[in-house]
Amino acid sequence: MNIPGVTSERVVMTVVDGVADIRMNRPDKRNALDNEMFTSLAAAGDYVKTLDDVRVVVLSGEGASFCAGLDFGSFQAMAGGSTNSGSMNAGSMENGRITHLAQQVCWVWQEVPVPVIAAVHGHALGGGMQIALGTDIRIVHPDTQLSVREVHWGLIPDMTGTLMLSRLVRPDVAKELVFTAKVISGKEGHDIGLASHLSSDPHADAMTLAREIASKSPDAVRGAKQLMNRLLNDGAAGQFAAERETIHQLIGSPNQVEAVMSHFEKRPAAFTSTGLFRTGSR
Repeated sequence: MNIPGVTSERVVMTVVDGVADIRMNRPDKRNALDNEMFTSLAAAGDYVKTLDDVRVVVLSGEGASFCAGLDFGSFQAMAGGSTNSGSMNAGSMENGRITHLAQQVCWVWQEVPVPVIAAVHGHALGGGMQIALGTDIRIVHPDTQLSVREVHWGLIPDMTGTLMLSRLVRPDVAKELVFTAKVISGKEGHDIGLASHLSSDPHADAMTLAREIASKSPDAVRGAKQLMNRLLNDGAAGQFAAERETIHQLIGSPNQVEAVMSHFEKRPAAFTSTGLFRTGSR
């Protein structure tokens, strides 16, 4: 199916019996996020909102992974001191939206008026994890590697992740995941509430659940999602603005560049006290 605004095969979609099967399609890079993937994902989400015959969406990744996060090329550009890379600059704000493009690839699944189920396998790291968090239900392989990875790169989860993560797990658990950037398994993610269900075949089980939901009254399902999101997503606009402000200060800063450099040079990081985000500094 042709998706308006998508000029490549980065994202592909089929619709059968009311279920839209949307797949990130960059398997050679574990579906890593570059500008083309950002624009294609957002366009796919916007397009499916217009399809009255769609009752459920299943979002997945082709190949060995759901999505491994931001493309390494963006991190390498940061290591060179570039501030024109990474999710902060992945598009500008559009009228009527509370997100920029990088946030929109996660938030659009909340805007889609029907349930969105993520089928997660392989890797869901950084931005990939945040995309999964933006969906309504997550079916995850128990061996999937999950991580809110941004602090490892000297960043913060700025793609709606601070809000979406805090909705799913206890505050102390959310903070530990963010502060440590540790990688956990799908099973561990299920234990703490990140995964709705575990499955040895997430896509097959997501499609089964999607067909079950699609058999219900579409008006009732859409109305239920709208009501539940009204309660859950209160305050989103302010939180997303704070994410954008914080990431703007971090990208290209000395400690952020050092985080990236130390990773690629395979050495311990040598961070300094910069004064960012101290009391009275903002």
